[in-house]
Amino acid sequence: MNKPLSQEDIRKYNYRLWKLLIAGIVLFALFIIAVGFGLFGELPSFRDIEHPKSNQASEVITEEGKVLGTYFVQNRSNVTYPAISPNVINALIATEDVRFKEHSGIDFKRTFTIFLYAIIGKKQGGSTITQQLALNLFSEEGRQKNFAKRLLQKFQEWVIAVKLERNYTKEEIIVMYLNTVDFGNQAYGIKSAARVYFNTTPDKLSVSQAATLVGILKGISRYSPTRNPDRSLARRNTIMGLMVKADFLTESDFEKEREKPLGLRFSAATVNDGIAPYFRAVLKSDIKKIFQDRSILKSDGTPYDLDRDGLRITTTINYDMQVFAEEAQKEYMKTLQVSFNNSWKGRNPFKGKEMQIEQGVRRSDRYKALQLEGKSNEEIKADFNTPTRLNIFTWKGNVDTLMKPIDSVKYYKLLLRNAMMAMDPQSGYVKAWVGGINYEHFKYDQVKMGTRQVGSTAKPFTYAVAIENGYSPCFSVLNEPVTIEVPGSAPWTPRSSGTVPGYLTLQKALALSQNYIAAFLMKQVGPTAVATLAKKMGITSEVPAYPSIALGSFDASVYDMVGAYSVFANKGVWNKPTYILKIEDKNGVVLYSEKPIPVPAMNEEVAYVMTRMLRGVVTNGTGWRLAGRFGVTGPIGGKTGTTNANSDGWFMAITPQLVAGVWTGCEDRAFHFTSTAQGDGATTALPIYAGFMKRVYASPKLKMSKADFEPPKNGVSITFDCNQYQQQEQKTELDEKLGF
Repeated sequence: MNKPLSQEDIRKYNYRLWKLLIAGIVLFALFIIAVGFGLFGELPSFRDIEHPKSNQASEVITEEGKVLGTYFVQNRSNVTYPAISPNVINALIATEDVRFKEHSGIDFKRTFTIFLYAIIGKKQGGSTITQQLALNLFSEEGRQKNFAKRLLQKFQEWVIAVKLERNYTKEEIIVMYLNTVDFGNQAYGIKSAARVYFNTTPDKLSVSQAATLVGILKGISRYSPTRNPDRSLARRNTIMGLMVKADFLTESDFEKEREKPLGLRFSAATVNDGIAPYFRAVLKSDIKKIFQDRSILKSDGTPYDLDRDGLRITTTINYDMQVFAEEAQKEYMKTLQVSFNNSWKGRNPFKGKEMQIEQGVRRSDRYKALQLEGKSNEEIKADFNTPTRLNIFTWKGNVDTLMKPIDSVKYYKLLLRNAMMAMDPQSGYVKAWVGGINYEHFKYDQVKMGTRQVGSTAKPFTYAVAIENGYSPCFSVLNEPVTIEVPGSAPWTPRSSGTVPGYLTLQKALALSQNYIAAFLMKQVGPTAVATLAKKMGITSEVPAYPSIALGSFDASVYDMVGAYSVFANKGVWNKPTYILKIEDKNGVVLYSEKPIPVPAMNEEVAYVMTRMLRGVVTNGTGWRLAGRFGVTGPIGGKTGTTNANSDGWFMAITPQLVAGVWTGCEDRAFHFTSTAQGDGATTALPIYAGFMKRVYASPKLKMSKADFEPPKNGVSITFDCNQYQQQEQKTELDEKLGF
């Protein structure tokens, strides 16, 4: 028989219980304090909380503020609270933390109810949005799997959550959360998610779209709209139901929204996303060099990482012009490739080119990878002759096919490449940059990184020196072979095809791209003067003082050639082609800015006369197709260029507001069109410029003027009107006869 407890015993037991309870509370408090001091693992400092670390994509921006693309490890771009739709905020709060606006980082009511739910066999998350943010921002190893470690991590989250609540507003916390969460498919943060899944911005997300994105957070694979659309749809409707329960959505609106499909406009995020991928690759390399050369570092002394530090790079690129350039390239290159392939029908393009094929093999990624695996030359050769699954670029899209790797090398040797750049000659600002035909397959930039022989596009340099030395565009020269003596070398006598017999004016000779007359002028002015002018006009590659540079025997980049031609359009002043306006850190602090410094390169009168001569090329010369076939009219001057064996086709063009250059050719100069009629610059390069300018002139947004080049304010002493020149010549002859 149990003896009843006396009052003394009850007091004694109560006292012990209170002691245990108080001791437990004190120990727990001491434990939390110890956690706060980092005794169980380092916690972020106050500075870390003020400046939380997250991998944030750097954005490349056009001159008008549009995003060209991003550099990222995690495709994360931050947004502010006003830039997020209330639908997203409401869906998140209703789903993840309905008392978010009431608690101070820890929802104790919810925390303790999870134990009750656990008893009856239900699971419920106990983390508030603030705690989840703490985990996202400061726990590099992610959510712990081990129960004991996870329990300790939970207490660390509590401490960090309280610190976050003390230092940030509720709006700031929810924005930080939405900027850091992973939505799957390389979409980190709500801005990237809105673009990747719905091709929109966060402020325009509808109720159903917001619910879909918030639904992903419960399981980025399980509730992925792309992998598991049915589950995603069900989860979306569940979240909208929770929004009704939280008074964020009416029943009637819920009924309307739940009937809608997911309505995805999915576009996977890759570093190649966006337009101008070649430009962005060159830009990234340049920024790294600028930061290194100028010792531009973060406040902690470490270098900036473009893939992680959320820089904002504002460029000079015009979004519409860039799109027009890419469209023009794609449109014409499809047709040109067919023409190129047909030109080789019935012939073997690889005959005698075994060395070029071998070089192609050795430069391929496949060859390098096999070498790293320790394969012998015989094993590598066998691999290249064994059919395998390859992803091949075609103008109809990528194709997965069974092909010998050696055949893919040959296929790519016969694939035409193309590059184009356009810039404003007055400011030096680059407006469009197309460095190749497909960045995914061919990474090499042909605008700035690559150089090719420039052919007849170099002739205006020699003509400009001649004009500067007193020659008029109306001066007539007999179009016959010319030999120039070269000290220490054999005499130089250029060849010529399509020679127009008889006397030609310099204007006509340039318009028809006559080699003999270019050589005649070179003989008069000398190669040193021409090479010097070319360098003053911004050609950075070697221009040897040799007579053949009159016909463009040297190599140059599209970038340099466009810069050089801008001198004609800009009254003799050269501006370095510039494409960076400013670089800001994620807080908007300007780290670097750039503005071209004008450099006089040529007499203004000479430059103006050259614009007249270059216009003559388009109206009455090799560039006639621009207006005659493609219907592009305006104050356009230009020059076609074709190199030996039709390896390179060029077209350079100037207007008062825009200078552009187009190059077309195979990767390897040994592969080319079989005839000049098919492979000259007027056929391979000019049509792309025509497609570009047709779009530019038709754009109401660009408002491209068709006003002609302005003559010098003080007039022009050089006679370029050939009727007037002829009258002057006749008067001079008459004066000489009369003895005046």
